[in-house]
Amino acid sequence: MVRVDGSGTSSLIKVRGLDKKYYRGGEEIHVLQELNLDVDAGDFVAFMGPSGSGKTTLLNLLGGLDVPSAGSISVAGDEITSMSRSSLTEWRARHVGFIFQMYNLIPVLTAFQNVELPLLLTRLSKSQRRQHVETALNVVGLGDRMHHYPRQLSGGQEQRVTIARAIVSDPTFLLCDEPTGDLDRKSADEIMHLILTLVKQYKKTVLMVTHDPVVAQRADVTLHLEKGVLVEGSLERVMSGGAQ
Repeated sequence: MVRVDGSGTSSLIKVRGLDKKYYRGGEEIHVLQELNLDVDAGDFVAFMGPSGSGKTTLLNLLGGLDVPSAGSISVAGDEITSMSRSSLTEWRARHVGFIFQMYNLIPVLTAFQNVELPLLLTRLSKSQRRQHVETALNVVGLGDRMHHYPRQLSGGQEQRVTIARAIVSDPTFLLCDEPTGDLDRKSADEIMHLILTLVKQYKKTVLMVTHDPVVAQRADVTLHLEKGVLVEGSLERVMSGGAQ
């Protein structure tokens, strides 16, 4: 169950009093304000809101790519906001899978080599890495494309490689920032079906930012960021322009 009132006690992800401020010149920009959030294991949460509302900032904080100005984030009992940079890097490699709008694949590496990259930081043997990579590519339906280069794949297939790379280390949760934003509707539907399979069949916890109400509708719950504040509401409200 997803909660925004800070009442959760046994949630996988607990966010308490999260604040994020930036300073541009002499101006203070308050991106997130006193944000509370609880996400249980296996939840699929979509975040919507106008540009500049703090959606990507929130994902970056949850993934340990940025640090808050105030507040705390705990994942499976680990409070990541108090970790050192090196500890946070190690935690992120073990627990977080990232899926972005841009595929960020290395063009001179094959699909197999791109997916294997996160495992090069682990103590897995070469044969263990191969087993993990082949499993991940089979999960996303690209077992027969593992030796292809990104230029030999469609946009939808490249995003599947990105998803395989995100799940290859069996992370605790996945953070998706506009995962279908660069795809046509057919490819977007296929990617969303794959993400739903990860949630339903493989019990993955997914937090996703999207501008697309059709994509958000596939999540268990949609939360709206309005001027740095989380609000739970209906998709009808978003589609009618109520979140602007």
